[in-house]
Amino acid sequence: MRTNDVATLLDWKRRIFELYAAIRSSDDPASAWQLWRGERDRLFREHPQSPLPEDERAGFHGLHYFDYDPAYRVKSKLGETQSRSYEIATSGEEPMRFDRVAVLHFELRGEPVELEAYWLTSYGGGLFLPFADATSGALTYGAGRYLLDTVKGADLGESAGEVVLDFNFAYNPSCSYDPRWVCPLATPANRLSVPVEGGERNPG
Repeated sequence: MRTNDVATLLDWKRRIFELYAAIRSSDDPASAWQLWRGERDRLFREHPQSPLPEDERAGFHGLHYFDYDPAYRVKSKLGETQSRSYEIATSGEEPMRFDRVAVLHFELRGEPVELEAYWLTSYGGGLFLPFADATSGALTYGAGRYLLDTVKGADLGESAGEVVLDFNFAYNPSCSYDPRWVCPLATPANRLSVPVEGGERNPG
């Protein structure tokens, strides 16, 4: 990797960590979501490490989202589960190894939901929570979206010992914008039958 690429990647990571720190410190989730949207659009349009292909950045007018809905903001404890290692499929040729470390139980719009939480076993670790749902492949990216990826800064924090899960902050993996990026995909266990009409959606 070239020195300039290292410098811009570090800057991208700092900005994402700072953005999520601001989100966690806010007492108004809807305003924090507006901040998140605006900063993501600016980074996608202007930053050298934007996931967008370079020739698409000048004409970029913003990512597409469902309207903010407080019903998609929930909390859950990290429930105990038997540890298990997974080779999670990616958009590339090689899988990535994760360990299942917890199961999250909660309700979305009155429907019981269960998601597995994973710990990345390589390059520094971090909690990872991908999911797909009934909107995937139609209104949202077919291979699923991410809610938490703490090694890359996407961390919504906790409240009273429970993890904050705000699906209004669900976002597409980088490979959804450009196939040069390789991303882990939603696992079979995290493919929900309920629609999650919150967070980033497909254009149009």
